[in-house]
Amino acid sequence: MVKKHDLSYAKHDPAHCLAPGLFRSLKRGERKKFKLDVTYHFGENESMRFVGFEPLGADDMRLLQGIVALGGPNGILLTHEPTTEIGQKLRIFLDPQFEAIKQDGLIVCRGLSKLLTEVGLTDSGDNIKALKASLLRMSNTTILVTNGRQQQAAFHLMSYAVNEADGKLWVALNPRIAGAILGRRPYTHIVMAEVRSLQTDPARLMHQRLCGWINPGNSGCILLDSLCRYIWHDEATNPNTVKTRHRVARKALLELVAVGWTVTEYAKDKWTIKRPA
Repeated sequence: MVKKHDLSYAKHDPAHCLAPGLFRSLKRGERKKFKLDVTYHFGENESMRFVGFEPLGADDMRLLQGIVALGGPNGILLTHEPTTEIGQKLRIFLDPQFEAIKQDGLIVCRGLSKLLTEVGLTDSGDNIKALKASLLRMSNTTILVTNGRQQQAAFHLMSYAVNEADGKLWVALNPRIAGAILGRRPYTHIVMAEVRSLQTDPARLMHQRLCGWINPGNSGCILLDSLCRYIWHDEATNPNTVKTRHRVARKALLELVAVGWTVTEYAKDKWTIKRPA
């Protein structure tokens, strides 16, 4: 049976899409080996630092895209003084600090199966288990927003609660993502049909970074080495590793072509990439 998809796009926070190494390609066992500590500088003097006990992978990014997309038509405003019990619980777990104390979050309430469907996954037992592990990782990620030397805001990437009896999921998205969804700040437009169609983690990681950089209908020029850094945060020094990464990145570009993007190698390892309008 063909699953019905309700969501056409996600309005995501650009910093969550563009932060280098926030989401990365991970080998088996690397989650237990490394931690997350990534800082993204933007604007004139702003930065966001993401800190967590485990690094985040393409699987986490994909699920977050689905939650953000669900927040568009179905989000419930989470004010600084929630009146419902679940709202109060989610607000406490989100732990907003400094200016974020007065800022709104956004609650998404959906079934676990529905979320998996929207990102192109089945609701198998393994996928449900992986989804819950991902929610725990992301909810344990702390975000510190700084303007100059001043600490501006702090909060968790998200907070969540699950009703094990009926599989209902509540997620509270942080004020940065909530602001993008609500149109209160600039946002990155991500087409969910493309998210569902991409087949590999390298293509998914590259896709989100390019969506954060190139607006629909526009194009940009980029080096193949830069595209590789969208997938792997560390620099490769071994020539064989560089060669392998180039090959993987080229295959990922072909996946973008399959979902409607235009890619042209105008010189060796130099590409022009255009998003569909």
